[in-house]
This record gives sequence, C-alpha cells and structure tokens, in this order.
Amino acid sequence: MNVAAGPTPDAPVIREVVLVTGISGSGKSVALHALEDAGFFCVDNLPPELLRDFIRLEHGRSSRRIAVAVDVRSAGSLPHLVPMIEQLRSEGVAVTSVFLDAATDALVRRFSETRRPHPLSEASASHAQVAHSKGDRLAEGRRVLVDAIELERQLLAELRDLSTVIDTSELRPAQLRAWIAQLLGGAAGRLTLVFESFAFKHGVPLDADFVFDVRVLPNPHYIRELRPQTGRDADVAAYLEAQPDVAEMLAQIEAFLLRWLPAFEEDQRSYLTVAIGCTGGRHRSVYLVEKLAGRFSDQAATLVRHRELDGRDE
Repeated sequence: MNVAAGPTPDAPVIREVVLVTGISGSGKSVALHALEDAGFFCVDNLPPELLRDFIRLEHGRSSRRIAVAVDVRSAGSLPHLVPMIEQLRSEGVAVTSVFLDAATDALVRRFSETRRPHPLSEASASHAQVAHSKGDRLAEGRRVLVDAIELERQLLAELRDLSTVIDTSELRPAQLRAWIAQLLGGAAGRLTLVFESFAFKHGVPLDADFVFDVRVLPNPHYIRELRPQTGRDADVAAYLEAQPDVAEMLAQIEAFLLRWLPAFEEDQRSYLTVAIGCTGGRHRSVYLVEKLAGRFSDQAATLVRHRELDGRDE
C-alpha cells in the first residue's frame, strides 16, 4: 500500500478530522472520551504512518467525524506527522490538531497518584545511576520521570507549534471535557478568539498567546459584600466599571487586539488565546474577559474560559 499517495478526486470529502496529541498524563484519554460522547468515531494511538490510509478508508465509508489520538509511543513515526498534517490540509482535509499540555509538577503528581510508568521512563532510566537507599530510590525515580517528561517535550515540540494548545495543569476532568466540546464548536475556517481568566497564584496558562496582568487594578476582594461574588455578577461589574483604571486597561487591551487581529487572520491562525490574570481569578480577570468577549463578538468567533470558575460545581 502506498501511504504517500493522496486521496482520489472522486473520494468524498471528510467533514472533520481531530488529532489529539500532547504530553503523557495531560488528559488525552479524557479528551478522547469527550469527543466520543460528542459523536466522533475515535481511534487511540494510531501509528502516524497509517493516518492517511485511515482517512482514505473513512472517505469510502461515511462522512462521520473522526478523532485520532497520537502520542509519544509512536516516537519513531512522529517526524513524519507534521508534514503529513500540512499535506492533508493542503488537500482540503479539515485537520484540527489539539495538543494537551501541563506543567511538569502537575504531571509528576499525576504519575505518582496513578503509579503508572511514563512511556519514556526506560529510555531515561538507562542514563540513571543505581540508587541504594529508599530515599535515593525515590529521588532517582522522580529525576527519571522529570527527564522522561522533558524528553517527550522535545520530541513533540514541532507538533505542539502546529496545534491548538490546552493547558490542563489546573483543570478537572469535567472542565477539560467542557473545553474540548467548546473548542470544537468554533466556526471552521475562521479565527477564534479565546478569552481566558486565571489566577496568577495557580500559574500562567501554558496555552496563552498573550498574557495581561490586571493585578494593579482595584480589587473587589477587599470589599466584604463583593468578596463572595465573581466578575460575572452585576454588583462586581458596577464596582469595576466605576474605576477609571479599569476602563483604561480594558480600552488598551482592546486597542492592542484590534491592531493585530488582522495580522493573525492573515497568518491563517485558527485560535488565539488571550489570558487575563489577577490574584484569585474570580473578579477582575473574569470581568475583563466577559467585557472583551462581548466587544469582539462581531469581529471574530469568541470563546470564554474562566479557569478558576469553570466546572467547580461539578
């Protein structure tokens, strides 16, 4: 079978192909289950060299949406995946590549909780020294795991650059499922602006293209009546709207995005994530995200994420 051959002219065009990739432990299984629940036909750990043939096979069967998970277990074939994605897109196949990432500390914690080995642990362990005491073994085990994670980041770096990135470091499974469903509901072929609020105390989102720090603005947290509310509540919004600095910050962020949005559209970007951070991720950042999403709703497709709020009641 000639893997490099393109689809025949008479083959029906598949409506959507979602490629789910990312760092081990970042939530690919959760994402794939979410896609399956949304009606996608899902295949886990498909060898990259079989992707084109699989898509061609689906052409002949139906126009159902498909999702394919590819990870570092297919490391030997990964160098061929990026040019394959680019070629498929040039042939009219709508390939959406979603890359799940997470901070190294979060990944180490997850592997420790599940007690599952990292797929590259053996490769990293081959360079480790033999440890004798229990403490040495624990320290060596952590070092091997961190080394495996960093090696995986290197192997997947090019694929990450080609993909829409979701940082799962602070996400619950319910949040990730919701974000996957939201992400794939965007308008195809049009730049989607993702506005995301977050708390700096929990780290900056790894998927952010732009980060704006609004901790210098007046904080509703210090007003007793407003503390339990969020930036989506009318009382908090009224308080922030009365602050000149808030209005100025909002206007400047809006002007920056208006200036550069056409350039990102011309660059054929599918998603642009604008992260707004404050101390707790509940008041100022949430308010600004809601306002910006409203102001840009007629400029581009918009998605709203509140990392510290979404899914907390699930």
